[in-house]
Amino acid sequence: MAELASLVQRLEVAVGRLESMSGPGGSAGNSAGGAVSVYVEAFDEIVSGPVAQYFSLSQQIGGDVQKHAEMMKQAFSCERELLIKASSSQKPSDAVLTTLLQPVSKAIQQVQTFREQNRTSPLFNHLSAVSESVPALGWVAMAPKPCPYVKEMQDAAMFYTNRVLKEYKEKDKTHADWVKAYVSIWTEMQTYIKKHHTTGLTWSTSGPVASASAAPPSARAGGCPPPPPPGPPPPPVDFSGPSSGGGDTGADTRNALFASLNKGADITKGLKHVGDDQKTHKNPSLRSQAAPIRTGPKPFASPTPRPAASATPTRTLPPVLELEGKKWKVENQEGVQDLVINDTELKQVVYAFKCNKSTLQVKGKINSITVDNCKKMGLVFDDVVGIVEIINCKDVKVQVIGKVPTISINKTDGCHIYLSKDSLSCEIVSAKSSEMNILVPNKDGEFV
Repeated sequence: MAELASLVQRLEVAVGRLESMSGPGGSAGNSAGGAVSVYVEAFDEIVSGPVAQYFSLSQQIGGDVQKHAEMMKQAFSCERELLIKASSSQKPSDAVLTTLLQPVSKAIQQVQTFREQNRTSPLFNHLSAVSESVPALGWVAMAPKPCPYVKEMQDAAMFYTNRVLKEYKEKDKTHADWVKAYVSIWTEMQTYIKKHHTTGLTWSTSGPVASASAAPPSARAGGCPPPPPPGPPPPPVDFSGPSSGGGDTGADTRNALFASLNKGADITKGLKHVGDDQKTHKNPSLRSQAAPIRTGPKPFASPTPRPAASATPTRTLPPVLELEGKKWKVENQEGVQDLVINDTELKQVVYAFKCNKSTLQVKGKINSITVDNCKKMGLVFDDVVGIVEIINCKDVKVQVIGKVPTISINKTDGCHIYLSKDSLSCEIVSAKSSEMNILVPNKDGEFV
């Protein structure tokens, strides 16, 4: 009896949902006053909970963080529209699904572009934390394991959220609350996905198949009319009767072909004999004649490359080596092997960006050093009291002359660290990197 009562209760819940979807208020996909599905309501709880708290704290911080939060709010709005459509429509083809995902994809790209355009922002760590993890909104396209994907994106943000916590630990508690609220968004999102979308975005089993044009109707003033229907197919060709104007031509040609094939060895009697005086390999004088020699087609001949009609010239930024406030900026250096920073102070930092095939030496004691987006870069420094960070680099070499407490390697392919005897106890942290080598000096002073 208990099982029967449970079954009846489940049926009543299912009927109630169907009635709410087909009632006068609109279907489950109608966001304008109509009922929405259970998982859209659960998504709204995330938006009104941790997302709203994150947005409120971003407004308190202000500046670039507030602008970034407004973009994130728009991204969640685009994702909600997709969830509404999925709750009332059946899953479409891959081509249509790609079109439906474009608003979410564009919102993600906007968030990431804003971070790249504001690398000099004092709140760059906040922007990076959001930019690194916002692809988690793409879980709607990840099947059959969307939840681990969100977890991976959340972990990518941890590198920068920890830097925010460290920077504002004793300065402003608002930033710590901001980190807590933002991280909780993706924690709640994982719980939401496990409950409602375990193996991927859940589409409705009834209703029409989703289409890119199934958005809420809008006025089509001045719009183009639909294309006319295609014309009728051409009439079938009659192969049974003779064609007009020489119907026996095809049959005669085939008969002549088979007759020539039946000659056997006699088929070559009609060929013209070529004498030695007409052969170029036996008569070299024929090679000097100016008459053009006909050649057959050349298979697999690649076409002659043509220059681009309007090739966009590569934009080269001027090299920079200057002190701006407390930050030494080393940017866009190409093939310079004698970059030296002298007269350093303990509160100063060094930021090297987009330097290729160059070597930088930092003398004295300094707060921190960051090497970002550099290739084949060499870094030699005396003492650092904070951290040395290698981010988005390829084939870099770092040598410590004095002491350094922490070295961080993130998203880097090819990194060689040469430690001094005084820095053997330093902590080395890596994430999403490869080909890393740590070399330490032996008793003879050679690195092993």
